Amino acid sequence: MSPIKVTLTAKVPSYKNDTAFVIGVREGANYVKSQSLVLGKSRVDTSSLRKHDLAQLGASATAEALTKVAAPNGAVFALLGLGSEKFDEHRARNIGGAIARNLRGFSEVVIDLGTLTKDQILGLIEGLHLGLYEFTGKRNKSSIKEPKLSRVIILSDLKISATDLSRAQIIGDAVNNTRDLVNAPPNEMYPAIMVRAAQKAAVGLNVKVQVWDEKALAKDRFGGILAVGMGSSRPPRLVKLEYKPKQANTKQVVAKVKIKHLSLVGKGITFDTGGLSLKPSESMVGMKYDMTGAATCFQAIIAIAKLGLPVHVTAWLCLAENMPSGTAQRPDDVITIRNGKTVEVLNTDAEGRLVLADGLSAAAETKPDLIIDLATLTGAATVALGNRYAGLMGDAKAIEAIESAAEQTGELVWHMPLPAELRSLLNSDVADIANVKIGNRAGGMLIGGHFLREFVPKEIPWAHLDIAGPADNSGTPYGYTPKGGTGTLVRTLIATAQALSINK
Repeated sequence: MSPIKVTLTAKVPSYKNDTAFVIGVREGANYVKSQSLVLGKSRVDTSSLRKHDLAQLGASATAEALTKVAAPNGAVFALLGLGSEKFDEHRARNIGGAIARNLRGFSEVVIDLGTLTKDQILGLIEGLHLGLYEFTGKRNKSSIKEPKLSRVIILSDLKISATDLSRAQIIGDAVNNTRDLVNAPPNEMYPAIMVRAAQKAAVGLNVKVQVWDEKALAKDRFGGILAVGMGSSRPPRLVKLEYKPKQANTKQVVAKVKIKHLSLVGKGITFDTGGLSLKPSESMVGMKYDMTGAATCFQAIIAIAKLGLPVHVTAWLCLAENMPSGTAQRPDDVITIRNGKTVEVLNTDAEGRLVLADGLSAAAETKPDLIIDLATLTGAATVALGNRYAGLMGDAKAIEAIESAAEQTGELVWHMPLPAELRSLLNSDVADIANVKIGNRAGGMLIGGHFLREFVPKEIPWAHLDIAGPADNSGTPYGYTPKGGTGTLVRTLIATAQALSINK
């Protein structure tokens, strides 16, 4: 998919073939049949539209609704519903996504939504990059309509710097690359392939890559990743990506200011059958998405490096394929995690927390200022929060950082508690902790959070994001969110790193 070239100008382009002019539509102030809909303020000559009842033309004020009407010289008016919500940068981002999704068949789009602020324009541009995405996979090329849209002109008196435009492109690429990784079929996306992707992405960037294969995992006591991956013919891997800005290596600079260190830990189960605790067949479909946490951390650190943010970031990708076989781990097995704690495995389908335990332990050894782990960890998260909110658990300082970043990006997180009384459900008679409480269906998301809490020292701020719901959109596209892998929270991780680099 080719990137969109976005330009801003105060001059209205001429009507011409293969160009769509986006004009906003709102409900009229006097809501009567003849004035039910009105056009927003516009520089574009819309006199040919104003003599018509917009509703009879099929237009709607509903947010993101888009109706195409003939314009002069073979051009098209795209009448876009703006909804009744406040038109801030988050609404602008969704509107940008809707424009890109619905007008991908035009070579050029001209957007005239009246006077916009810089933040609204940047949100609109980001939405355009995100909304054009579509995963075509292995479909026959004859059945794929590649997007023609390559140029967008936004009518505005404001100027947007090349740096801001580049930032929007970098962030858009990071989200879309995450979507590509997540949408890839599991026979083409397994631990070794993810390793190659990380190594390729780091070329030319200030990002170091370290990889543990199965022998190194055993030597360095990563018992959780090894146990989960031992049933597959495709062995597990641990990948450490490290970005350390150049100024962090300068003693003179370090003496003046401490470079903050952010550590990201991602669950990377490239396919999850449940292991010997086998999932029902219908529940197994879609389990290629179980590596979304790792893909998100991977692309976030690549974007942070490209943006050159003055913050030290490490990303730990905990990669394994959870398969049943004669070599797979068994219920009742006891394994030892990197930090020395033993775990009684009562359900091999609660495997994500086992690989994360190793990743969190390794991350904690480097004593970062903040640890964030991401995982499609529990179905309970979707039951509790639906398909658009991520569950957020952890320490007060870390919660505050994530909530602030998510508010900035418009991504949806919901702070969930870690009730002290639930911890005892993970007590084990034969190990330091069990990975589940058999027979208990209450508070599954929270119990998962309690398990992970055991592998981060109390003095290190830590947040856990359960993204089981928003990681995959199985319904129709909306806003800038496509069908399939969504790339959720990549932007929030980047915003968190940005905040750490400022709040020194």
